Amino acid sequence: MENNKLICKACGNDSFSEGRLDGHAALKPVDKIFSNGSSLIFTLCQNCGEVASIKAEKPHKFTSSK
Repeated sequence: MENNKLICKACGNDSFSEGRLDGHAALKPVDKIFSNGSSLIFTLCQNCGEVASIKAEKPHKFTSSK
């Protein structure tokens, strides 16, 4: 997404910011009871707040260790 210019599909704005959701709301793997999981990074429109993307900050926490 870094190479593409984002345009908000709700209001047409092109200014975006990132925010983090972490703490007790962290995304955790279903099959790993003791994992701390990962914070979620949201890319959102600065004008209306529409969320353009959500990604895990630490996607390696979700790879299988088989």
